[in-house]
Amino acid sequence: MVLATSAVRLASRRIACSPATRRAFGSNARQESAPSKALPFLAAAGLAVGASQIVASENKTYNLSKDDVLDKEKWKHFFESYYNSVIKFATKETEDKFAAYWPRNILILFGPPGAGKGTHGPKIEDMLNMPQLSTGDMLRAAVSAKTEVGLKAKAVMAAGGLVSDAIVVGIIRDRITEEDCRFGFILDGFPRTLVQAKALDKMLAEEGACVTKVIELEVPDSVLEERICGRWIHKTSGRSYHIKYAPPKTMKTLADGSPDPASMFDDETGEPLMQRPDDTAAALIKRLKGYHKETVPILKHYAPNGVVKSVNANQGMDGVWGEVLGALKRGSDKK
Repeated sequence: MVLATSAVRLASRRIACSPATRRAFGSNARQESAPSKALPFLAAAGLAVGASQIVASENKTYNLSKDDVLDKEKWKHFFESYYNSVIKFATKETEDKFAAYWPRNILILFGPPGAGKGTHGPKIEDMLNMPQLSTGDMLRAAVSAKTEVGLKAKAVMAAGGLVSDAIVVGIIRDRITEEDCRFGFILDGFPRTLVQAKALDKMLAEEGACVTKVIELEVPDSVLEERICGRWIHKTSGRSYHIKYAPPKTMKTLADGSPDPASMFDDETGEPLMQRPDDTAAALIKRLKGYHKETVPILKHYAPNGVVKSVNANQGMDGVWGEVLGALKRGSDKK
């Protein structure tokens, strides 16, 4: 297949660059006899044998009559389809090799409530073309799919208990075997404790993988109250809005300057937005205490590996995103 493809490509380039082909396809070409015009196409017909190996894989069939040999538009369409097929084949071949032999890019996104994970996580996801995995979403999906680990989680929750670290790690193990995780994934909301981080490391080590990057979004506690209390979210997608920094297009204000809840709708779907019950000043104090006590030690756990990068998230979104990009790059020495 490889030899045939290479030969076809080489022959195609020679024919495409030949004076005869340029004369035949040129918009200002002088009129030539039919036999003369047909020469490059007759030579190109020999390429069909090699090209068919790839074009056939795209479920395309070309029935060329004698008249078609002189139809340059038909040949143009043929070669365009052929080259597109070659590109698709080569791309998939490269992706398969990358997935099989290169280590996966495994990113953990950290930050206190309101630091901007909901804003910048999806942007990282789109740029790197790898999914952002939320433990809550994975847990619900596993329960809905009635997987073995999902059924265990359902039983624990039905009994009013907390899902164990072993079950959560099992859910992650199942999820990262799916096709969209073949090049890597982003973890959001896990690990939350040092015990969970070590369990994650052990699970990844079983496949020869490890956490490759930890990005911490840093924001002073004093700034977070305004961010949290002004935050509204679209529950289905997780898109985040803020009444001051990123209001939805539909937002209207009341006489006291506060947003009218009846006007808060998602920009993309038009569905209603909501505020989390714990997005209050009182709840924030408790959440920050838990974050600093349990989550921050995870950064110290991964720091010796040289994968922890800090980002100043107390600035404009463009500035934050610029630092995120810098932290994602290989060889970044920003700590």
